[in-house]
Amino acid sequence: MKSYNKSKLLFNEALRHISGGVNSPVRAFKAVGGDPIYMERGEGAYISDVDGNKYLDFCCSWGPLILGHAHPVIVEAIKKTAVRGTSFGTVHEAEILVAKKIKSFCPHIDLLRFVSSGTEAVMAALRLARAFTGRDKIIKFSGCYHGHSDYLLASAGSGLATLGIPSSAGVPEKFTKETIVLSLDAPDQVEAAFAEFGGDIAAVIIEPIPANNGLLLQSKEYLQYLRDITTKFHSLLIFDEVISGFRVRPGGAVEYYGVIPDLCTYGKVVGGGLPVGAFGGRVDIMKHLAPDGNVYQAGTLSGNPLALACGLATLEYLEQNDAWKELESKTARFCDKMRSSIFDVPVNIVNIGSIFWINMQRETAARAEQIGPEVKDRFAVLFHKALESGIYLSPSAYEVGFISTAHTEEDLGDTADRLAGIIVNNI
Repeated sequence: MKSYNKSKLLFNEALRHISGGVNSPVRAFKAVGGDPIYMERGEGAYISDVDGNKYLDFCCSWGPLILGHAHPVIVEAIKKTAVRGTSFGTVHEAEILVAKKIKSFCPHIDLLRFVSSGTEAVMAALRLARAFTGRDKIIKFSGCYHGHSDYLLASAGSGLATLGIPSSAGVPEKFTKETIVLSLDAPDQVEAAFAEFGGDIAAVIIEPIPANNGLLLQSKEYLQYLRDITTKFHSLLIFDEVISGFRVRPGGAVEYYGVIPDLCTYGKVVGGGLPVGAFGGRVDIMKHLAPDGNVYQAGTLSGNPLALACGLATLEYLEQNDAWKELESKTARFCDKMRSSIFDVPVNIVNIGSIFWINMQRETAARAEQIGPEVKDRFAVLFHKALESGIYLSPSAYEVGFISTAHTEEDLGDTADRLAGIIVNNI
């Protein structure tokens, strides 16, 4: 049995100084039980904790580390940039270089703006959409997470196409009354919402590859339907590609599905492991941002040189090594090997690009409502057995896993066997 004595001591100390002992809720292990594990080192595909335990890492900092931990090109980019200055509060050339690189992958983007997080990118994109259309209402979908700004922390109301109610304490109901929460993969609900509120809907926002409440893959036809109905009603379509951007394809889900939104939001991979966000889209919309227009958005660390240096190094490495094909193929082989070994166990494995999800139920899911309550307890068993076996999964049944260029075929083949064994023998 692994020892976690130092982690326990550190967590007890953290509880005295940090609210909840953590700086992001899921890190507290509440969803799986037990206390969080304190990591002190990451190298390649592995992380090591303060007690000397080593794990093959499938969390990858929740997605940004597509090259793995402490990749030499990232470390070098940080070193070269840091000695010249960690922040300027002025314009600098790296902003242009990263914007040009993103546009080369994403021809649907005319103009970009860099911010410091995915939450901030979404917040600004929605403000921009409301200003551009002169409308207030937003459609979002249950099972898609767009950050923790007040008007997006809404849960579904009581009935079809009803307005959202706050899903977090401290969010006034009036902040979410303009948010319409619908089910994914339900065109009839979208139709009803537009029939009732069409002239007031500024935008529909969706994760085109929903990956925050399980991996709830949507069809191209459904995404195209959203494109068509928003065009019909002169609303904007916003793809939240904070997770999928630069991970499933160079051009993200837009390239994968061939459906073109009006605005996109980005984060995670585009910062190479440092805090960053971005949003962009059509020039006629983006021109409404200050200083050209009257939509205000600003940030002290927006376009931070360290973050953008890491982002540029990441994107260039992926491009030069044609890494997306490698990542997709080895993720598929990893998942196929698990599938072939679990036989009739009521678990299904979902994957796209270099993202996977171990869905702890027999039924597939395209909507959050299709995930049964049993998955939570069943995943907790898998999580702790995997941890003991030296495998670090994200500590929630609803979080996805990520594979990096640092994960070797040997790593993945052995781990697929071990995970399948845990599932077969314990689930």
